[in-house]
Amino acid sequence: METPGSQSSLHRANLERVVRAVRMAGSLTQAEIARSTGLSAATVSNIVRELKDGGTVDVTPTSSGGRRARSVSLSGDAGIVVGVDFGHTHLHVAIGNLAHRVLAEEAEPLDVDASAAQGLDRAETLVKRLIVTAGISPEKIVGVGLGVPGPIDVESGVLGSTAILPGWAGTNPRDDLAARLGVPVYVDNDANLGALGELVWGSGRGAADLAYIKVASGVGAGLVINGQIYRGPGGTAGEIGHITLDESGPVCRCGNRGCLETFTAARYVLPLLHSAHGTDLTVARMVQLAREGDPGCRRVIADVGRHIGSGVANLCNLLNPRRVVLGGDLAESGELILGPIRESVSRYAIPSAARQLEVVPGALGGRAEVLGAIALVLNEMGDSTLLDESVPTDAPAPA
Repeated sequence: METPGSQSSLHRANLERVVRAVRMAGSLTQAEIARSTGLSAATVSNIVRELKDGGTVDVTPTSSGGRRARSVSLSGDAGIVVGVDFGHTHLHVAIGNLAHRVLAEEAEPLDVDASAAQGLDRAETLVKRLIVTAGISPEKIVGVGLGVPGPIDVESGVLGSTAILPGWAGTNPRDDLAARLGVPVYVDNDANLGALGELVWGSGRGAADLAYIKVASGVGAGLVINGQIYRGPGGTAGEIGHITLDESGPVCRCGNRGCLETFTAARYVLPLLHSAHGTDLTVARMVQLAREGDPGCRRVIADVGRHIGSGVANLCNLLNPRRVVLGGDLAESGELILGPIRESVSRYAIPSAARQLEVVPGALGGRAEVLGAIALVLNEMGDSTLLDESVPTDAPAPA
């Protein structure tokens, strides 16, 4: 039996530190592992050798700074992770391994008025189909990440009131999907998952403090502080869409007037262009027209950017993030929206905070949330199972 402070318990703790560092990054050189864990190069070398012999990690030759190095990643056979993203009009599922490699991925339309049971039926069917397609044994699945576009109580898994998936309010999609698939399910809102996806795979890499802004049917922000998603005690941190811009403005779905969302979300913005472009106009089409030079679409996108920038300036003054990543279809408009965002930040944020801030488009597009769902599992799952299957808990400390 291990005792606190014993040599074996210290060794176990070091094993878990190395596995967690690799699990979160996807792959790291041994020098990078030493820097991120604070362990000595010799200790890391011995632990990596032990993990490799046990089948937990794969080690491949690489180069770093022009020098030969060894890249360490979790074994492709160590486990499988599933990401499920429910959006306003879509269901997106991806399957990956613990080495951050996506093995299969598929999206399909989703009726926004469908009930939770119907939506979860579709998700169960799609997950099982992709497992077969990828030739994966279901026993290898270690967890499922689930994203929903609404406020979620992370502790209970219950979805709060939402105008985007009205038939889901008060349901517990986490427990329902876990019962269907027979594996642990971790749930979060879509903005937080977008932040995780960009942090691990996209434009947020290397930033310990960032905000991911998603503008779609609603407006939300995923906040990363010191490398971790900040949710707040009630799970509602990041509701940037309900910052008040105009107390006499349009009535928002939350009951207040003039929220940021009423000046930026698709259902408020697109009607401004219906007379010129018809009622079938989508955000993606508006962005395309703007990039082609349409003056009305360019003006609307610029106005949206200035309003978003006002909200970002508030985030700068409160949290002082290093980077803001813009996600969703609007990010495809590039500088047409990023320029006005930066303009508002420069005008309304504290100068020192504004100077430190980068505003960049997301790199993952519509995949950010489903990849974030995979990252959620990688973030929340423990390391004990991986180690218990390959490394004895009473293994002697390396010399």
